[in-house]
Amino acid sequence: MDWNPAADEDQLYRITVKFATGVAPAVSGSRWFRDLERNDIQGELTGWPAGPVFTPRTAGDQTARRVGRGFLSAIPVIANIIANIGGAGGSPFGSGLGSGKPEEPENEVDDFPVMWAAPGTLARAVPWELDPGRRPEGYVTDLVLTSRRLLFLDEVGVLAEFPRESISGARQMEYSKVGADLRLTFADQSWIRLFTGNPKNAERLVGLLSGSAQAVPESALTEAQRQRAARFMANFRNTPLPPTYVRLTSGIVLLEACIPSKADKDLFEVTWTTMDDKGEPAQPEPGDL
Repeated sequence: MDWNPAADEDQLYRITVKFATGVAPAVSGSRWFRDLERNDIQGELTGWPAGPVFTPRTAGDQTARRVGRGFLSAIPVIANIIANIGGAGGSPFGSGLGSGKPEEPENEVDDFPVMWAAPGTLARAVPWELDPGRRPEGYVTDLVLTSRRLLFLDEVGVLAEFPRESISGARQMEYSKVGADLRLTFADQSWIRLFTGNPKNAERLVGLLSGSAQAVPESALTEAQRQRAARFMANFRNTPLPPTYVRLTSGIVLLEACIPSKADKDLFEVTWTTMDDKGEPAQPEPGDL
């Protein structure tokens, strides 16, 4: 959808997100919504339609699921091989399904909450449309970070918004599909777990919210940089999301664009370029990336 920030704010970052999905054998394909005593709270969430009810898998179920997961994990691997043949350095995704080690077995192996929220906390105010188990096939939700708000959008408009000061932090959760999960924690310590489509997206949002990365709006670019960005993005006409601009330590600007992947409908590839104030290609200096 076309969405524009208010006159008193700048849009800094926009990515497609949804609630995450478990990858460990017992919770594969599942997600739960919990209070602090680990009770299921789906029925307590105001305005939410009924959703699927999941049960942790037995040992027999897990064996069958491992066969399927072995095939699925080959998808990003194949994509990475293709990318490398074409000359791209590194991996456009992570190392596959369930990459990394579980950081919190109680929340990633034995159970998989994507909402952790006591009554009345902010996490309970996120939109149900983030849930793949409740929304129609093909439905898309975006997360937008501005200079003063964090919003969730769909193709019609704003689903929910939160002041920046209500977000206390974000953390990339590597034990996930291609390492692309993100935990977003509110000031009241409630949290949600989202899938971002690419580990770089999760990493970037963590940096922007922590202040370790400095995003700049397009309006802050020089005219030469805007022209260079337009030429660069003309190569990716099918991308639904605007590019992100990050000012690096050396002062040069990093442009990142999120491109839908042909390997998997849930994945995105992140392509980038760097430029100086004159819009010319610029080599990152030590400490920039």
